[in-house]
Amino acid sequence: MELYHGRPEDTGGRLEKEIRVYDLLDALGMDYYRTDHGPAGNMEACNEIDAVLETVICKNLFLCTANKKKFYLLMMPGDKPFKTKLLSKQINTSRLSFAKPEYMLRFLDIEPGSVSIMGLMNDTENHVQLVIDTDVLKEEHLGCHPCVNTSSLKLITKEVMEKFLPAVHHEALLADLPWVVEE
Repeated sequence: MELYHGRPEDTGGRLEKEIRVYDLLDALGMDYYRTDHGPAGNMEACNEIDAVLETVICKNLFLCTANKKKFYLLMMPGDKPFKTKLLSKQINTSRLSFAKPEYMLRFLDIEPGSVSIMGLMNDTENHVQLVIDTDVLKEEHLGCHPCVNTSSLKLITKEVMEKFLPAVHHEALLADLPWVVEE
């Protein structure tokens, strides 16, 4: 794997949704790095990618309420444990569960294994509420997929918050999830 500054020179063979991510990041004047790799559908596969990017790729979880009326995209450190009841309590909602892939595809134009904050650019009707664990914001950079799991991006956290989110008309709720979760 190699680290590249910015978008790929040759976009042949790449999906349109990935190219739209680069188009938006470039239009916003955001600085980013990219690496291409085989499919990385879980956090274990991201460890090698983390080393190339020199940042931790965020764990992105697509969640919903039991009645499927509210949807959430949770960004948190990849190595942090997660319990739905702890997040539900913090964002004052009913118990959360993982949303079905069809909602992910409909609202974010993303498939399982590729979930990313970049998908919010496709959520033009704001069906999905972004929730960010505060530990993500403590890092200078964050890692994510450009709506596909065969490339990964290294973005400046401040630019994501101050440029990307306003451009896609989303605001983040903040959560402070614990590193130690009792069973």
